[in-house]
Amino acid sequence: MTSHPAAAGPGTPGQPAGPDGHHHGEYKVPGGKLVVTDFDVLNGRLTNVSLSGDFFLEPDEALPEINRALTGLAVETNAADIAAAVAAALPEDAVLFGFSVDAVAVTVRRALAKATGWADHHWNIIAPSVLPTHVNVALDEVLTEEVGAGRRNPTLRFWDWEEPSVVIGSFQSVRNELHPDGVARHGISVVRRISGGGAMFMEAGNCITYSLYLPQTLVDGISFADSYSFLDAWVMAALEKVGISAFYVPLNDIATEHGKIGGAAQKRLANGGMLHHVTMSYDIDADKMVDVLRIGKEKLSDKGTRSAKKRVDPLRRQTGMSRAEIVAAMMDVFTERYGATQSELTEAELAAAARRVETKFGTAEWLHRVP
Repeated sequence: MTSHPAAAGPGTPGQPAGPDGHHHGEYKVPGGKLVVTDFDVLNGRLTNVSLSGDFFLEPDEALPEINRALTGLAVETNAADIAAAVAAALPEDAVLFGFSVDAVAVTVRRALAKATGWADHHWNIIAPSVLPTHVNVALDEVLTEEVGAGRRNPTLRFWDWEEPSVVIGSFQSVRNELHPDGVARHGISVVRRISGGGAMFMEAGNCITYSLYLPQTLVDGISFADSYSFLDAWVMAALEKVGISAFYVPLNDIATEHGKIGGAAQKRLANGGMLHHVTMSYDIDADKMVDVLRIGKEKLSDKGTRSAKKRVDPLRRQTGMSRAEIVAAMMDVFTERYGATQSELTEAELAAAARRVETKFGTAEWLHRVP
């Protein structure tokens, strides 16, 4: 794997903001407007602050109030405190349209190189290759650690597998999520992943799964809830390209007007790495799925439906395209948007994943840690 370090300068990941000098940051709010900030740093504090952008703000007097609120803040101020300072300075009748106090905080943090944007990183993309489901899950942990440690570029990886599987969320109960008779009857491999969220029923070719491994600086200042749609903006563009108008249903469901088509999950590691992964239905055998999964009435009730089968709306039917064609379209959009280059799993990464299967993901202790 080739490393592609970014050029040094303000706003560049890994390059600390200098104690003095001019700083410039930009942040395009997902579904909103562009927010830009310019300021100088003197003795570790912000000065000569100027916020700009194509957003809407009423009354006009609110803009200089925002600039005054930012002036004097220490360069180490975290995103939450920056947002709180701006909110406290706004007039009671202030209206922010197309941006928010959180967006201001993200922009300031980006200018200080505390937060990063997509373009600040060299992205890799790994095409699907068939691997056991246990290995796919283990790779999610290994590659997230590698990105967090700076040993791998931020990476998008598409899964492939052969054995019928269920991948349950980190906090789900095996007993409550699965029908043991259905698991045995259909030869299902059951695996627990490191991220939260719900169970994924996965037969070969029946869904599209990808994992995004990124530094947490990319979502610095962005709320946990907003980070889902932020990290999947490229997916919405790819789905649009193949004729699907999709949207996020908070917290982590991807849907169309015909129903849910996928779900996302995340895990943030202590070393600064972050995992964001998504599974989308392509051509799921709904009868087999409900024979394997215990999909209770309570879970269905907040989805506005009584039948688990109605919640599965395959991409195949909506697009008429093969799974491989949809994956190729997704890879193309990601590559075009972020300048991603092709990469492969290294022997060391695969060996590390195999060891994790032996010591963690393939053990009864891990699988049944929530019985």
